[in-house]
Order: sequence, then structure tokens, then C-alpha cells
Amino acid sequence: MSGVPPVTGLILSGGGARAAYQVGVLAAIAQLLPAGAPNPFPVIVGTSAGAINAVSLASGALNFTLAVERLTAFWRQLESHRVMRSDWPGVIHQASRFVSRSVLGLGPQAPVALLNSSPLRDLLNDNISFSGIDQAIAAQQLRAVALTAFGYTSGQAVTFYQSERAIDGWLRHRRIGRPAALTVEHLLASSAIPLLFAPVNIGEEYFGDGAVRQSAPISPALHLGATRVLVVGVSGNPRGPDTAGAQARHLNARQPSLAQIGGHLLNSTFIDSLESDIELLERLNHFSRLLPDQPHGPGLAPVDVLVIAPSQPLDEIAARHRHELPAALRLFLRGPGATKTSGAGVLSYLLFEKGYCTELIELGRKDALAQREALSRFLGIDAHNL
Repeated sequence: MSGVPPVTGLILSGGGARAAYQVGVLAAIAQLLPAGAPNPFPVIVGTSAGAINAVSLASGALNFTLAVERLTAFWRQLESHRVMRSDWPGVIHQASRFVSRSVLGLGPQAPVALLNSSPLRDLLNDNISFSGIDQAIAAQQLRAVALTAFGYTSGQAVTFYQSERAIDGWLRHRRIGRPAALTVEHLLASSAIPLLFAPVNIGEEYFGDGAVRQSAPISPALHLGATRVLVVGVSGNPRGPDTAGAQARHLNARQPSLAQIGGHLLNSTFIDSLESDIELLERLNHFSRLLPDQPHGPGLAPVDVLVIAPSQPLDEIAARHRHELPAALRLFLRGPGATKTSGAGVLSYLLFEKGYCTELIELGRKDALAQREALSRFLGIDAHNL
């Protein structure tokens, strides 16, 4: 591929309110770019709340800096009631509906959901102009944007993508690529956290959060032509010797709360597959470099990967901001233990409040600027632009 300009893909993983961290990383990138620079990410892929960020960025790709500013303002002004019913009547009605219909089987069948996320539709329609995707593609500022949702009937992770040309779909084990004109329905489906938000019907199937069974989160970007990828993760538990020691010091024999168990399940859904996929890609890169004199076949060409992830545990940040939750939601989550420090993992996904999101944005900006030189080299921008 010598002499061929690289195609940079942006991977925005899922994670509910944790996705605010990604906005801080994007803000740092916009800060590093020279004035008037074009969109640095021809391929943008998102999952769950990362899909909301991805599509928002793609719809404003004609002016990357402005798109990031709008996305930052969106997250800084976010409140729980704009994402889900957080008032007393709304929370009580949804909880009663869930128990009576989904647990006891009384009344007509209804989508399984502990929370009513109906306000999210209006929020997305008010803040994202889907026509901007076609405009960015026509102006050659965007090659493709994609999001992944999980089909509850087929058991497939389906990546819906909108691209500049006819890119053939793909079919792998439990992974499908399908061309589509993206709509708010796709966003709602991709961000429908299992059991918490209701699945969404697209075509003849109900879909939920794309992180479920997405065994290879990076692969859609490669299918869409990316030759290097920037991955912005939302794992809030950085690995290292100090982390391991801290975990050992806090071990105890207490029975885990429902929220603590749920937090681990959510982490397994949103984080573990991405980290495993990065490790696999790095091993394949190492293998391909052992054969420098051999032509690289399909899937064997090295793919440069840069990962930016939180330097602080996000559940600890969420625990500091738990008081921001509306009273009804706070009471609803207190029983399972989500408002306690041990159960703050669940809270870190659901705390759609200004204080928490703003702190995550600032953490993302700081972490990205801490990798300023690596990020600048990766994107081919001047590291001294600040």
C-alpha cells in the first residue's frame, strides 16, 4: 500500500452516559487540527451511545470543528428527563408495567424495559440532521458512517451503514453488514441497553444495543475501507499494577448487590469485546510484520491502531455525582444498590446529568492531550498547533 494515503476510521464504542468521554477526546482533536482542516475521519463507526456520537459527527462532517462544538454542547446540557422518564409518574408507571406484563405475564405483551426512554426520540430528532450525512458524502468529506444493533430474533450483530458508493455487505459468524439510509430508528435501536431500554423494530425484527454479541467491534470500519483506526473506549478501569493492588485491598466477603452484578454484566457487554478485538488485531499486526517480504493477503495487511481510554475509573466519578439523579430515579435505583459505591458501575451508564457528563468530557480532553504527540503522528497533524 506504499504511496496510498491511509484511510482513517474512528471507532466510538458504547456505554450509555459514559459516551460523554468520547466528546472530550473529539474536542481535543478539533483543538489540535489547524483552522479549516477537513474531517479527519472518512470512516466513522459507532455502537450504542457511541452511535449517537458517530452519526452526529458524520452529519456535520462538512465542518468537523463545528460538529464537535455542537456535540459538546449537547452533552454538557444533557439531563436525565431528556433521555428517559425520570418523573415520579413515569418511573412508577414503567416499573409497574414491567412487573405486571414482563414478570407476571398480565395484560398485553409489551417491549421488555425497566425504563421509559421515549423522550430520547425527540432529543435525537431535535439535534441530529440526517440529511447532513448525504451532503458530507457528496462533498467527499465522508466515505461511510455505520452503527451496529443486535437482532433479538436472528441473534446477529447487524451493522447498518451509509456510504459514498456501493460497498458490498458482509456476512460473518453472527455479524452482518447491511447498507441503509440511517434514521433515528437505527440510533434508538443501537442504544437500547438490554432490559433497561425497550428494543426497536426495524423492518421485520426488533433490535437492541449493538454491543450485545458484537465480537469484532473494529471490523465494520475495516469492511468500509479504513486502513488505520482510532478507538475511543469507555472502559473506566485502567489496567496496571496499582489497579490490581487496589482491587486486592478492597476484596471482601459481602454478597454482591444486584447493581454490582449488573455493572459487571454491562462491562462485559460494552467493554470486554472491544478490548479483546484490539488485542487480536495487535497480534495479527505482529504476525503480518514477521513476513515483511511477503505480499499481504486479504485481512493480513497491518492496521495501525491508536486507543484512547479513560485514565480514571468512571464508576468512581459516577459515585461522586449520584446526587444529581432525579429523586424518582434515585429511589428506583437505590433498592438494587446502584446508588452505593459498590454498584456505581450501573450508575455510570445511566447518569445523564450535566455535572457527570461535563467531568467525563474534561477527562476525555485531558487524556487525549496527554497523548498529543502520538495522536498528532497518527492523524498527520502538527503537534505544535496548540
